[in-house]
Amino acid sequence: MPASELTGWRRLGIIAGGGTLPLRIAEAEKAKGQEPFVIRLSADDALGAFPGADLSIAEFGAILKRLKAEDCDAVCFAGQVQRPNFAKLRPDWRGAKLLPKVVSAARKGDGAILDVIVETFEAEGFRVIGAEEAAGNLKIGAGPLTEQKPSTEDMADISKGVALVEALGPFDVAQGVVVRRGFVLAVEAAEGTDAMLDRCAALPDDLKGFEPGQEGIKIGVLVKTPKPGQELRVDLPTIGVRTVEKAAAAGLAGIAVGAGRALIVDRAAVEDAARNAGIFVYGFTPDEAGGA
Repeated sequence: MPASELTGWRRLGIIAGGGTLPLRIAEAEKAKGQEPFVIRLSADDALGAFPGADLSIAEFGAILKRLKAEDCDAVCFAGQVQRPNFAKLRPDWRGAKLLPKVVSAARKGDGAILDVIVETFEAEGFRVIGAEEAAGNLKIGAGPLTEQKPSTEDMADISKGVALVEALGPFDVAQGVVVRRGFVLAVEAAEGTDAMLDRCAALPDDLKGFEPGQEGIKIGVLVKTPKPGQELRVDLPTIGVRTVEKAAAAGLAGIAVGAGRALIVDRAAVEDAARNAGIFVYGFTPDEAGGA
């Protein structure tokens, strides 16, 4: 059976940012008998093994031209891309034409920027697919990933975290929050999950909400779930080994993500890291989280 019949597209173009997710998608495509074409927005030696081009996000015309020349009919956005400094961008002609629309969207938040980019690719005839569709079973299912499970108090923190994400979603922030026994330690904004967890780790004990005798005990939950109205094909919450390590370093009891609404990179390694750290990774359902 031709690979295109297995995937639904002739050839996949991967718009690759940082992290290991783009590599996992490229490897999954190769395993299906397809050779993806990778637009490398961030340098990654491992991705150099695949056909591709090193381009900046501002070279939009060159990106479209290369993808079409390589017979790509579908694109997948994967990996971390820092918000650009618009004053320092050196766009090509097509990028310059798109830039005013992107800058206008940027005032509303990163989600609005992604909406503009997705619409532009679709207008050029590309099918935009999610990472989980390209790489197979990357989505986290319901329940615990390992033997460790959230307590009743942890579930209450998860519910509060989800409510906070839903309340702040219209402002295009808070894909991730940290809640500790009802006390909100941090809300993810432009800095990203890793930096948010670093902030939590650096907080003094009195600001972490510790009660007498709780020092050193793992308490609190990192909650990651899509914001209301989020473009799920290009910006699903993603966790990996680094997330587990930083959550443990912040003294948290675990990580909770929306079941079927978040991705996990290197599942076996994440399971091992969670066991070693003694923390849970849990996929919560809408009923558990109060309708999220």
